[in-house]
Amino acid sequence: MNGNSEEFGRPSGIDTTVAHTARIWNYWLGGKDYYEIDRLVGDQIKRLHPSVIDYARADRVFLGRSVRFLAEEVGIRQFLDVGTGIPTHDNTHEVAQRVDPSCRVVYVDNDPLVLAHANALLTSTPEGATAYLHADLHDPDSILEQAADTLDFTEPTVLTLLGVVIFIEDDEKAYNVVRHLVDALPSGSHLVLSHTITSPTMPDVDEAVAYWNKHGTPKLTQRTPQQITRFFDGLELLAPGVVSCSRWRPEATPWGDPEEVAMYGAVARKP
Repeated sequence: MNGNSEEFGRPSGIDTTVAHTARIWNYWLGGKDYYEIDRLVGDQIKRLHPSVIDYARADRVFLGRSVRFLAEEVGIRQFLDVGTGIPTHDNTHEVAQRVDPSCRVVYVDNDPLVLAHANALLTSTPEGATAYLHADLHDPDSILEQAADTLDFTEPTVLTLLGVVIFIEDDEKAYNVVRHLVDALPSGSHLVLSHTITSPTMPDVDEAVAYWNKHGTPKLTQRTPQQITRFFDGLELLAPGVVSCSRWRPEATPWGDPEEVAMYGAVARKP
């Protein structure tokens, strides 16, 4: 394995013969925590869909923009980050606590490699708090029960689900899990969600996903922008709505809007 993970040894439960999404994402983002199989599959996906690096980066930038906006402009001080992935730069607590050191963040993931790196997610300011839960999105009650040790669910909370609902294949189950988590949060809370799309204008994305589902784990499910919008039913979508992550409130440049990527996202408020 590349990078600093060697100091942990190989975390139990990791199959180094099968590519894993968290490790490939880390490779695409310039990290060092991946195995050779992840690099090989990641490079093949890049050949099938060359702009995949752009949407990996756009999703990460979307996280930073949305967290900073919700901490700075809306004033929220609690964040439940489900589907954390391998720690990299500008993790949720780093962005939020730069705005206000008292912010509290709970990270959730079910990947043993993320668990091995959990200490990197626990570098909170003295005024705030961070925690890591080794839990599964398919069991939202367990997430909520454990997160309540760190977060006060009577106060507005940001729920982030970036690139993680794609791993729930059944549409109704996916909608129900998201709704279950949102229902547990009080008025004034916000949902931040991103999701890989399928679109007739991006056929190379479908080919890349098909390759991934044949060679990698866990399998992922694409959804249309309209299907993604359903995750925000009953919530107040913030402008600009459900859009390419690269186009969610980007910084102004002389070159106009950024290119669209196959990762769509939005931020919405619970009334």
